[in-house]
Amino acid sequence: MRTMAMQGLKLHRPEHCLNLAETGLNRAKGHVDAQTEALFRVVHAHTLAKSGKRRAALAEAERARTLLTNAPGDEVPFWALAWGPPAASVYSRTAKAYETLGDHQAAAGQYALAATARPPTTYARIVALDLVAGAEMHLKRGNIEQACATWHRAIDRMEGVRSARTRKAVSRMRSDLARFRARGLRCVAELDERGRGFLTSS
Repeated sequence: MRTMAMQGLKLHRPEHCLNLAETGLNRAKGHVDAQTEALFRVVHAHTLAKSGKRRAALAEAERARTLLTNAPGDEVPFWALAWGPPAASVYSRTAKAYETLGDHQAAAGQYALAATARPPTTYARIVALDLVAGAEMHLKRGNIEQACATWHRAIDRMEGVRSARTRKAVSRMRSDLARFRARGLRCVAELDERGRGFLTSS
């Protein structure tokens, strides 16, 4: 049910996601370790955010982070590790909840935490996409230099990765940078050139 809720959010069909996330969480509580429960809670937080329940979403995201902090180190089931360490998944999903709520600064911070919480070689594509999302949050805040620096880090992680999503992310980046090229910003010109080279070679 948690995975179905995540998929529904990804497909921009949130209307049934809240019920799925709530049911999954209620069935998991008391039957999984603290880190795994945090995964259920953070998806619930995201669905709450999508449903316009800001205060409840923030409270649930905080409960998920508290579970991570207080986790006693119990063994996490293999299926909960599909996207890497639970902490990374909680940070990334918390970022999405903040993004939904329009708090781009908080979202950028959570995406940065997610990127550092996964082994970079094993999860290079996911790390790169978290960095891309963080860069987009910086851009929405008007912080173009921080956005460029974060995009550079993302492309660093994309080296050797063959993925339609990473190519799409770089193409979107170049499109987002278009309105800044006329300003003659060096960081924009350098990043755009690097993006063009990445798309040509990958």
